[in-house]
Amino acid sequence: MALLNILRYPNPRLHIKAKPVAEVDDRIRQLVRDMAETMYDAPGVGLAATQVDVHERVVVIDVSEEGNQLLTLINPEITWKSEERQTYEEGCLSVPEIYDEVERAARIRFKALDAQGQPYERDAEGLLAVCVQHELDHLDGKVFVEYLSPLKQNRIKTKLRKAERDAVRA
Repeated sequence: MALLNILRYPNPRLHIKAKPVAEVDDRIRQLVRDMAETMYDAPGVGLAATQVDVHERVVVIDVSEEGNQLLTLINPEITWKSEERQTYEEGCLSVPEIYDEVERAARIRFKALDAQGQPYERDAEGLLAVCVQHELDHLDGKVFVEYLSPLKQNRIKTKLRKAERDAVRA
């Protein structure tokens, strides 16, 4: 397994729309293992392939407190969203140390393939619903800060660029 490099906002590659996985093979299973290792190491609760510069529809999520319930979503699709909304403070491995409130559907239903290529469907609410919606946004080239006001987006870009410059100087 390998730790993968996580792209940082505002990297333009985060806006590339991911393509469907044609076949769940050993290459995809290795990608899932590497993404899981990267997510747990970061640490985070979700990671989309887009964030590691692989533009295929693959997501790993683990919202368990123990970090031992890995969920693999290959070619995921949200098939239903509740009209009820919830606001959750979100963060992102591609936008380090930035957290803000985002409103999303409170409950969803999604379908995907698992790491063996088997289809499944699942209902989600709470943190899992937020995480699935957040990660699927990544696959569609959208980062959570794009839900925020233009002023907040510009402040975040400035802060992250400054942190990057400071890291290069150190």
